[in-house]
Amino acid sequence: MTYSFRILGRWRNPRLAAVCVFFAASVAVAGQTAQKPVEQKQSPNAQVAKPNPSDARTESTAVLVQLNSALENLAARVSPAVVQILVTGYGTAREENRSQTAFIVRQHAVGSGVIVDPNGYIMTNAHVVEGAQRIRVALPLPMGDSSGLVPLGKRRIVEAKLLGQHKESDLALLKIDQTDLPTLPLVSQQRPHVGQLVFAIGSPEGLQNSVTMGVVSALARQADPTKALTYIQTDAPINPGNSGGPLVDMNGSVVGINTFILSQGGGSEGLGFAIPARVVDFVYRSLRKYGHVHRVEIGAVAQEITPALAEGLQLPQHWGVVVADVKPGGPAQAAGLQVQDIILSADDRRVETLPSLSAALYLHRLDQVVKLEVLRGKERMTINVPAIEHHDQMDQLLDTVNPENSLIPRLGILAIDITGELGTKLSSLLRIPSGVIVVGRAVELITPETGLQAGDVIHQLNTVPIDSTQTLRAAVDKLKSGDPAVLQIERDGELMFVSFEME
Repeated sequence: MTYSFRILGRWRNPRLAAVCVFFAASVAVAGQTAQKPVEQKQSPNAQVAKPNPSDARTESTAVLVQLNSALENLAARVSPAVVQILVTGYGTAREENRSQTAFIVRQHAVGSGVIVDPNGYIMTNAHVVEGAQRIRVALPLPMGDSSGLVPLGKRRIVEAKLLGQHKESDLALLKIDQTDLPTLPLVSQQRPHVGQLVFAIGSPEGLQNSVTMGVVSALARQADPTKALTYIQTDAPINPGNSGGPLVDMNGSVVGINTFILSQGGGSEGLGFAIPARVVDFVYRSLRKYGHVHRVEIGAVAQEITPALAEGLQLPQHWGVVVADVKPGGPAQAAGLQVQDIILSADDRRVETLPSLSAALYLHRLDQVVKLEVLRGKERMTINVPAIEHHDQMDQLLDTVNPENSLIPRLGILAIDITGELGTKLSSLLRIPSGVIVVGRAVELITPETGLQAGDVIHQLNTVPIDSTQTLRAAVDKLKSGDPAVLQIERDGELMFVSFEME
């Protein structure tokens, strides 16, 4: 049996009826129990009161009415802060016998998002806006039009800008020019628990303002054992189009952001997964402040303990995480961490696997020390390690950007030459060891829909080889409005062409 991960078909939800039946049965049983006769001395002439079945039915109806009202109020309160995201962009269309080159085709996609700031900041999934050339946001319908029978022209659709995305967590931050918008709080008052009632809001198959109900099925699910991120599992029906929409609790607080389903047939089978709210909040604040996510590291390398490793090193336990390397001159060495220390907890979060350690560091703030509890031989000790910022290659590239030299105005991008030490490292990994690297997009400029993304390497414009930003700028400036432009780019190790008309 083969399962596939589906990035957020049609759904039926019998769960509300099931909950109602449960409530009705519970109240009926309670009513019968309350009316069970109690042995006591009574006057021979006293009349014994007979149970009235209609009382139990009346009480059951009242409970159901209260439940229904609560659910309606929750939907009315939450839905205005959930938006529909309309994306136009480019995707890869492969052809037979062309394993090394991919062609780009125009595509349309629909997703969901949640307003997290009244000034127009919206969180969604990175895969919803991947390859986007134009992003628009359909603001929620007025509650009086919640039936969905609303002409398309009546909907408020506004342009959105992509402020940043973090592919590792599959999250992205959008901005629209609107104020005084309804919002949803990202962090619940208490952490979710298994069995908790939750509601998924979004636009499955493009059906805006859809609400489905379920429970939290499990916590800390790992889709990929090699990655630190864990997910909340829910059986609330979610389908394609729900991506980026919120999973909320009975208080209307965001428990998580719906991101994918596990499905055999492609539709909802009750195996939906959401990114926890605490991760969403961390990524949101980083993207808003820096445009990318700042992560920490401690200058040490850890690995999971196996029985063979534990026996060979005579470790006191055959499971968990052990320190394999402490980098010279790093914060871990300065704090006293040693090779073969077994890490029991990080920031008071229990550590039994390598992903659990990575997850703890993933959410750690840069201005705080990392509190590690370790086992050294038979001795437990606490070590406070100063956190330093982790820099990946894209971060280093962003640090080298000079807007005056890097901006290619007519393409609306920031690009840098492949030079210096970092350029030398990158050129050895490229199919064509020359070109310029796209490090960002200038969203304020009116530019053609190029389909370029951060990390793309431009090798050629039409028939002109590109070896520097100066060459690219000169080649672009020679093109007139309406002229065709074909860029040969390298993305994730593959060569492809992107074509458009100059504006």
